[in-house]
Amino acid sequence: MTRSSGFKVGMGIAIVALAGIQQAAAQVPTLSVDPSRLPRLGTIDARFQSYNVEMVEVTGGRFWKPYGSSASAPPARGADNAGNMPAGGNPSLFAYRKPIALSSRRLRILAAALAPAYMRVSGTWANSTYFAESDDAPSTPPGGFSAVLSRERWKGVIDFARAVNAEIVTSMATSPGARDAAGLWQSDQARRLFAYTRSIGGRIAAAEFMNEPTLAAMGGAPKGYDAAAYGRDFKAFVAFIKASEPDVIVLGPGSTGETTTTPSNAEFISAGDLLAASGPGIDAFSYHHYGALSQRCSGIPGQTTPEAARSEAWLASTDKTLAYYRSLRDEFAPGKPIWLTETAEAACGGNPWASTFLDTFRYLDQLGRLARAGVQMVAHNTLAASDYGLLDERTLRPRPSYWAALLWRRLMGTIVLDAGVHHGMHLYAHCRRGVRGAVTLLAINTDRTNAASLRLPATSERYTLSADDLQSTEVKLNGTALELGSNDDLPQLSAVTSPPGPVEIGPATMTFLTVADAKNPACD
Repeated sequence: MTRSSGFKVGMGIAIVALAGIQQAAAQVPTLSVDPSRLPRLGTIDARFQSYNVEMVEVTGGRFWKPYGSSASAPPARGADNAGNMPAGGNPSLFAYRKPIALSSRRLRILAAALAPAYMRVSGTWANSTYFAESDDAPSTPPGGFSAVLSRERWKGVIDFARAVNAEIVTSMATSPGARDAAGLWQSDQARRLFAYTRSIGGRIAAAEFMNEPTLAAMGGAPKGYDAAAYGRDFKAFVAFIKASEPDVIVLGPGSTGETTTTPSNAEFISAGDLLAASGPGIDAFSYHHYGALSQRCSGIPGQTTPEAARSEAWLASTDKTLAYYRSLRDEFAPGKPIWLTETAEAACGGNPWASTFLDTFRYLDQLGRLARAGVQMVAHNTLAASDYGLLDERTLRPRPSYWAALLWRRLMGTIVLDAGVHHGMHLYAHCRRGVRGAVTLLAINTDRTNAASLRLPATSERYTLSADDLQSTEVKLNGTALELGSNDDLPQLSAVTSPPGPVEIGPATMTFLTVADAKNPACD
């Protein structure tokens, strides 16, 4: 039986631990699946699973304040971009961060383990960030901007991306400082960013014109900015890219908020109006999805709750948003690939449980749904900032969803198979990464009390994620807690062998099952 490097099969203790997870679980009818016969649905980008590093993390500034964090202390006088926060934002919702240490050995080890990926450096703050024209960056941003991105900081992004095998995705400055006296967008800042990137051996793979143009005012756009203004500016951006950077993928519109609640004080422009005004020009259709606003800024108590985090309605919000934006893609950019360039548990930094095992159900289920639907790229927000980060921003230690991301990266290949839709279990299937003919199944059981059961005709290797408490920040693989080694080494991700026949999927667990001998012709 062929196994990819780094995966060892453990028995004994792991089996006993699994039994403990599953004992006394109520049973449901067994679902029979033959991995050798699952048909091919399509393929996804090799960098399908990706992540965001917010521009404000790179420059320093005020980002969403973690719940119960001491980060609420004001920054030291003279700190980088101390006043940088979204236009009209409530200062109490934000906390200052010094620039992220992209040279951190731990951060690089953990990011490289998710490679290949796209690293999107954007966010609301990017819309009003000034890129310095020389190595001597100004200490305060020029008029019409809110932050300064120094060449040193941007070089840090390029060095990091190179070290962890990530392709850079970004967006342009669009605030009043990037415009002429008539309010027309000028390409000077964009031209400078691309030229400097090339000059030090870097590459920007893809770019959106601006972050979330549906909420342009929040992103620092000029007063009265509307769809017509966006259309005019977007055409100028496309002309610049085609003339100066023809290899860059143009993404758009990068909209959000169409199918979920937006802040009550937000000025909103519909994505349909933006697309109608901007005309053709995008190479891939991009959008953002958050199922809700977090407690931090919703002003709506109970908009989301921990109890709803595994509900069908909550998980299906991914499909609802995709359906809306797919209809716009079909109308305005037919046939173009779809990229989800920003997503997480909830907007505004996530809810308190975004950092726990509870959100791992959404994380994996969303990847499964979107791969099955043909979406080509999904960029989680963020890699390491606020409560929805894959890593704790203070310690850079993995949170539960990071371990899920690591298993996805190692086990799920780019060929997507049709596992069907089944009551009582969310089931997804891909050809296994790096093993010809092999299949990986992802079985998600959201039920807290009832087990699910799969019957497989061949031996499988099993990787079950569980937690003693759903809101725990510790996750177990086959009953053993996952944690970094003393030298930041990743642990062995050891499987348990399951013989042909029924395989139990315990309550409130997620299980990857690899079948090396599937001999699925779609996976040859």
